[in-house]
Amino acid sequence: MDPILHLSLPVSDVEVARAFYVEVLGCSAGRVRDGWSDVWFHGMQLTLQERPDEVRPANQQGVRHFGATLGAEDLAALLERIERHPVEWLSPVATDFAGTPREQTKAKLADPSGNVIELKSYVDPDAAFGH
Repeated sequence: MDPILHLSLPVSDVEVARAFYVEVLGCSAGRVRDGWSDVWFHGMQLTLQERPDEVRPANQQGVRHFGATLGAEDLAALLERIERHPVEWLSPVATDFAGTPREQTKAKLADPSGNVIELKSYVDPDAAFGH
């Protein structure tokens, strides 16, 4: 079996969080149990745990975030999907190192519980990672 990455996040309201990940980010829905729910976030099993006492606003997360690196077309389609919904953008879509092999497009947003999500695309992943 290939490894499956797994991340568990505290959320204020599991139903609101699940709706955000499925409807806004286009994740596939997974298991639903009392107090938690799974979604598939770009190949990662993301478990949303209803733990309002552990939730912190996005501006108190510091550098803590998670995300996915997508192909340019997939990122553009996902950003277009997100734009149809009211979301909290922490860093608007921007392109760094334009016109070079290290070019990357990225954006950060917060889920309804303040968990920070980074979405990005690299023109040349090998150059971006210093290979």
